[in-house]
Amino acid sequence: MYKSSVCGSLVWMLLLCALPSSAETNLAADLQVSNPEVVALFDHLMPTGVTVSKENRVFVNFPRWGDTVPFTVAELKDGKPVAFPDAKINIHDPENESDCLVSVQSVVVDPKNRLWLLDTGSIKFGRTKFGGPKMICVDLATNKVINKILFPSNVALPTTYLNDVRFDMHSGTEGFAYISDSSSSGPNAIIVVDLSNGKSWRKLNDHLSTKAQKGLLPIVEGKPLMNRPFGGQPSPLTIGVDGIALSADGKRLFYCPATSRRLYSVATAALTNDKLGDKAVASTIIDLGDKGGAADGLESDSAGNLYITNVEHNAILCRKPDGQYNTIVHTPQILWPDTLSISNDGYLYFTVNQLERQAIFNQGVDRRQPPFAVYRLKLPAQ
Repeated sequence: MYKSSVCGSLVWMLLLCALPSSAETNLAADLQVSNPEVVALFDHLMPTGVTVSKENRVFVNFPRWGDTVPFTVAELKDGKPVAFPDAKINIHDPENESDCLVSVQSVVVDPKNRLWLLDTGSIKFGRTKFGGPKMICVDLATNKVINKILFPSNVALPTTYLNDVRFDMHSGTEGFAYISDSSSSGPNAIIVVDLSNGKSWRKLNDHLSTKAQKGLLPIVEGKPLMNRPFGGQPSPLTIGVDGIALSADGKRLFYCPATSRRLYSVATAALTNDKLGDKAVASTIIDLGDKGGAADGLESDSAGNLYITNVEHNAILCRKPDGQYNTIVHTPQILWPDTLSISNDGYLYFTVNQLERQAIFNQGVDRRQPPFAVYRLKLPAQ
């Protein structure tokens, strides 16, 4: 059962008690943000991505990381997830992965109000094969698939984990997509897609800025976050480039590895030039310094602000154009804030999924305590 309205229930009381105090809210007084509100709660499905159309339709996704996932993409209707674009495409067919949704990690509505589904092609973080890793575009006027881009095996490697995607309509004839390859077992990179022809390539492949920060030990819920499989030895968490966001003018792409406390940006003109070598692309990188903690998701607004999840401190930060940071949400209830998405009417949506409580990090014991959630809060920008 999936819950969207829990007024009067114990869950609702717990959520209210966990929302930021007035002192915490005052940290973001100059942004004039309000306390986050519950958009949807899920008893059994663990969300990673969320996005909102111009008509305020809300879409979420649930990757196949090990839980029973009847559909990997859904639209929220009356707060409840309904398979999208239909139930059939959400059924994994291992013999024909190019025509089904294998495991979607991210959903994003582009500036043309089309919904893109980023399919990792990976079950339980396993290796991928051609046809699995892809992007599928859905026309929201008809709810029909209108485009499918399959990534060749030299772009989406067997070790690739497609994580997040942003769309740049400033460049090219039809725009470009930028995708993070956050693989924990292979080279990391930013994958670039020319939307006019579906051609794709890797940039900053295995570059230091796209890889996990060496020696970093994230502290989440007061303890080091490491791979701790049942019966196995603990090992460092090494997740590469994850969160990405486009600057308001489209000239820079912000990005950060998940296992890192640093933030970077790179020139989009360098990324979209498929003839430019990685050394030349890397010369356009700006190291923007320490961002205060490991992050999963990034998002930008029309005013030039950059929003950053902080999984070590149960928070969401705002980096202003001048490089100064504010905390806009800080509450124990936000256990692993994941994806960020700003709606056309100025709400910041975000998912909370307790990723750090999964069995792989806790010696085989699943310590997650549903419900998982989608929240939103009002911003003064779009």
